[in-house]
Amino acid sequence: MNVKALERRSGIAIWRQIADELRNEIATNLALKDSRLPSELTLAKRFDVNRHTVRAALNALAKEGIVESRQGQGTFVRRQTRISYPIGKRTRFSDGIGKQAQTTRGKLLSLSTEIATPEIASALQITAGSNVICLDALSEADGMPVSRSTSWFCAQRFPDIGAAYQTTGSITKALAHCGVDDYLRQSTEIEAHHATMNDTEYLQLSPGAIVLVTQAINSDTDGNPIQYSKTRFAADRVSLMIANEL
Repeated sequence: MNVKALERRSGIAIWRQIADELRNEIATNLALKDSRLPSELTLAKRFDVNRHTVRAALNALAKEGIVESRQGQGTFVRRQTRISYPIGKRTRFSDGIGKQAQTTRGKLLSLSTEIATPEIASALQITAGSNVICLDALSEADGMPVSRSTSWFCAQRFPDIGAAYQTTGSITKALAHCGVDDYLRQSTEIEAHHATMNDTEYLQLSPGAIVLVTQAINSDTDGNPIQYSKTRFAADRVSLMIANEL
């Protein structure tokens, strides 16, 4: 197995680099055959660090739900099935999760009226400087945080979108409340980033965890943009699947 050298003067904590390395190996099925990780001592020798540093890395992975410690047995990889989330012509959180979870829920984190930046104005095809509603929300499946999204809507067209979402916990139902019974995905861009401090808190991740970020525009059936959003998915819990129709 090729071992990536640690960057000891990079400004990134050594335990975090070790956690990233182990996380990547687990994700690519390079972890041990019986799903048990090497002992702390073995890992300490491998990375040339003390056991306290290894323990910090393993604790971070345990917090993410990637590994679990078993008394007297060691540390094991938790075999979890990722949620497959389709992105297509009609992308809906509850419909996308489908039967993969018994319950889904949307939770409003914050709501504000902002001035549209050139980026937001271009996406929504409104004048820069216009008022937009900014809605920050958390989506859960079976009580586990799956994604955190920030969405912008034209305030003139959707003045009540925030209250509607707070009541329904669903963007689709909130838009229906505001007169949009159907909408289509116009575009989606996907990137991967390290989680921000806020994403770490809300998605219950450890520092250094990876999130999949989608930047999307939804339009009504007449082709008018109605929602511009940036959504962060916990990469260890969700796989994004692009439908051919998009």
